[in-house]
Amino acid sequence: MTTYSWRIAARVGRSAASVALATATAAAVLSAASASTVAVSRATPARQVAAGSAHTAALPGTWTLLPRAPVTELPPAWSISRVWTGRQMIVHAIRISPQQQFSGITFSYRPATNSWVSLPPGPKPWTANGGDAAVWTGSQMLVFGLTAGAYTTVTSSWRPIAHPLLPPSQITAWTGHQVIMWDASCCGILVRNAETFDPAAGTWQAHKSPLDGRTAAMGAWTGKELIVAGGSQGFLGRVFRNAAVYNPAAGTWRRLPPMPEARSGGTAVWDGNEILFLGGTRTAGGQPVLRGMAFNPATSRWRMLPPMQFRRQGFAAVWTGHQVLVWGGLSGHSGAWVIPPHGEAFSPATSRWTAMPASPLHGRMVAVAVWTGRRMIVWGGEIPGEHGAAFTDGAAFTPDAP
Repeated sequence: MTTYSWRIAARVGRSAASVALATATAAAVLSAASASTVAVSRATPARQVAAGSAHTAALPGTWTLLPRAPVTELPPAWSISRVWTGRQMIVHAIRISPQQQFSGITFSYRPATNSWVSLPPGPKPWTANGGDAAVWTGSQMLVFGLTAGAYTTVTSSWRPIAHPLLPPSQITAWTGHQVIMWDASCCGILVRNAETFDPAAGTWQAHKSPLDGRTAAMGAWTGKELIVAGGSQGFLGRVFRNAAVYNPAAGTWRRLPPMPEARSGGTAVWDGNEILFLGGTRTAGGQPVLRGMAFNPATSRWRMLPPMQFRRQGFAAVWTGHQVLVWGGLSGHSGAWVIPPHGEAFSPATSRWTAMPASPLHGRMVAVAVWTGRRMIVWGGEIPGEHGAAFTDGAAFTPDAP
């Protein structure tokens, strides 16, 4: 799920304290850009390449543009969530009218027919705070946050579900029996809870963690437990190293060894053995880092990863079963942001980064992405700021067979 509490806050003039660290810095430095400079420089800063890892030749594979989606316009800084059902990528977005009226829009991309299908829009958003998160249960897409509804593919219909206690975050998972998520911070509130949702009972339950209140934490579901690490104490506050794990079967938390260094606002990916923490910043409001970290739950140990070629914030990432594919995001630093010219792939087996072929898409951040089992599908995204741009195009990357 790619959604940030700053999206709607930015649209209705909410406090800057609700801005998610992972994208607020980019929004701030780009907010003064004119329409003529929305196409942020795609140049490759020499100082960044020198600081990054020595990449091998480009990862073999092919990019293909997707057909036009059944939506022609979305405002910048908006909430978009997605799920992969095994056959289609379902996208649910929130739109706002000039009269400040909120409404949903839902559609799906089906790789087998290379086509988009418009779906029922879903329940009307019930609040203007936060964003949406979505999970796939095997038969339903559950969307909670601004939207509180369940979409069933067999009947192509929605039903209302209970609202979560607080806005959802990007740390969200389906356990096979319930939704589990780490609460997002909103409106100046720093949270320290996880929440679980039981679809059968239709109820949410909070589970207070041993972590301090924070925003922009990172985490992932391992198949058994939810691991949460890092984050910051507000937009410009302390950045944390500590971590904890929640076991839903036992209903208990336990502390984990701290991260090798403080980190906030990155992306976490579970590869079946380790959680890979990529991107993020060492200081609140700082530039993205090159080196990620990995945590092994079996040994309860951390290790540093080799550096990426480009510093990135707000990128899309998927796990293919063999490697992590990373695409998009903003690179550079405050006052000199650029769009990386290509994505990157990381193989845990060799501990190496490899350059991906250049995409036919204009660079952007916070695009939604899924792995279909054969290809990475990327759609949407934006360049934030007062004169930013929202994109409604997409592409698919198919790696060559190993």
